[in-house]
Amino acid sequence: MKIHSKLIFILLLLTAHIHAQEIATTPIKPNTAFSAGENLTYQIRYGFIVGGTTIISLSEDTYNKKTVFHAVATAQTTGMAEIIYGVKDVYESWFDKETNLSYKQIRNIKEGNYTNYNEVTYNRRNNTVNSNLTGIHQVPEKILDLATTLYYIRRIDFSKVNVGDMVFVNIYFADEVFPFYLRYRGKETIRTKSGKISCLKISPLVEVGRMFKTADDVSIWLTDDANCIPVSIEMDIRLVGKIHLKLINAENTRVPMIIE
Repeated sequence: MKIHSKLIFILLLLTAHIHAQEIATTPIKPNTAFSAGENLTYQIRYGFIVGGTTIISLSEDTYNKKTVFHAVATAQTTGMAEIIYGVKDVYESWFDKETNLSYKQIRNIKEGNYTNYNEVTYNRRNNTVNSNLTGIHQVPEKILDLATTLYYIRRIDFSKVNVGDMVFVNIYFADEVFPFYLRYRGKETIRTKSGKISCLKISPLVEVGRMFKTADDVSIWLTDDANCIPVSIEMDIRLVGKIHLKLINAENTRVPMIIE
């Protein structure tokens, strides 16, 4: 199996399916977490091997005469992984500054000799999406795309979430709907090269079996401040071991990050 800079995308495909009473997408608070100009750079490591980088940038743009956020996430292999796999995936999203809901998304991927390009627009009045590749699909209310999910999670008020509670969003990815569940694990301080950072820990619920030994083999740490920036993601995968996605640079954050 190819393991490269698309770690977050792999999570969507492996998220556990929970048979429970239908619930609405977790509500968000007014935005204090991010603003136009923010740039986040992550490095992906497999043990001592650097496998790639992911850069996520945010700007303002105009969509249908309305000022919106425009997010661009670029995942690219580096070094030996670039020679073997040659991956460069770009995901773009135009989304509402108040509701955080998507208006349009672009998926532009290159993996070796394989390429795929698609544009999807969202009709919030009748809860449908229009894919250039597969046409119109009915989707759940308040569905998100891949890029906006990161920003949506950063706007959740975790002070009102109890340890052990589940956070839920629906994501439209590769012309499919994925229910994405994350369990809130509480607060934890982690050590980084820059110093110690107080974090909120969440764990995507994944299926036990071929890929993972336990349902909690993936952990995400968000800064416990107004920014709520993901600073570290750890995945423990069968036959591969631990894979780390770590924040190595943060520019133009809404407020300065608190590092001891």
